[in-house]
Amino acid sequence: MKPLLVVDGDSFAHRAYHAIPKTLRRGDGGPGNMLFGFGTMLIRLWQGERPRSVLVAWDTLEVPTYRHEALAVYQSGREFEAELLEQLALLPSLVASSGLAVAKAPGYEADDFLGAAVASEEEAGGTVLVATSDRDAFQLASARTTILQPVRGESPARIGPAEVRERYGVDPEQVPDFIALRGDPSDRIPGARGIGPKKGADLLAQYGSLDAMLEEGRFAAEADALRLYRRIATLDRAAPLPPLPDVEPDWGAAATHARDLGMNGLAGRFEEAAAST
Repeated sequence: MKPLLVVDGDSFAHRAYHAIPKTLRRGDGGPGNMLFGFGTMLIRLWQGERPRSVLVAWDTLEVPTYRHEALAVYQSGREFEAELLEQLALLPSLVASSGLAVAKAPGYEADDFLGAAVASEEEAGGTVLVATSDRDAFQLASARTTILQPVRGESPARIGPAEVRERYGVDPEQVPDFIALRGDPSDRIPGARGIGPKKGADLLAQYGSLDAMLEEGRFAAEADALRLYRRIATLDRAAPLPPLPDVEPDWGAAATHARDLGMNGLAGRFEEAAAST
């Protein structure tokens, strides 16, 4: 049975924006580097994996999530260039034009849809490939789910439970506890005072879970904060998903959409993909 491929749209969009020269423009002069880079990455992912279906998940930047409301400093200080935001708004419809599924809803992050898709597919007895550069997704690794972590100029690294243990020193299900303890500078999660990655992993090896540490009286002054950090780091596997039937992408329709956007070079890439299918 072919796997379901789930893509962290925002993760790949940001990689594309910073990897492709900003001199690449649309026909009307607007920015096009992210669109071109993302479209090319999507084609390569699909051709490399030949999944049964693809879901591309997106953040909704305009609406705060419960994470932002629960922790004022969460992801604070992030500012995005106007040309990045302009293209980010165009990408979900570009993906949808190919017939592939898109998940985006107020109050949810792309990561939440990754978690929900994994839960749904594993429950149905299927396997999942999760394409993202966000290591929070390591909590999803299992016998049925593999993380595809992009590597510049190479095929994606394939991360399963053994690789999570090798990199972090914890099991996948311990990753939210691990993030709560050591913190996450990129998301502005403070973590426990004086606890870095090695000490966090050592504590989880000793106690098994954050709850066990708290029951033993560890971090008594920080207990509520650490529980909050863990909740923030835990993906919401109940996030709403679209239907995910088996789908072959319609790269020809995506090419038409790309031309409508003034992206003839990207349209050519989609047409090449259609011809090779």
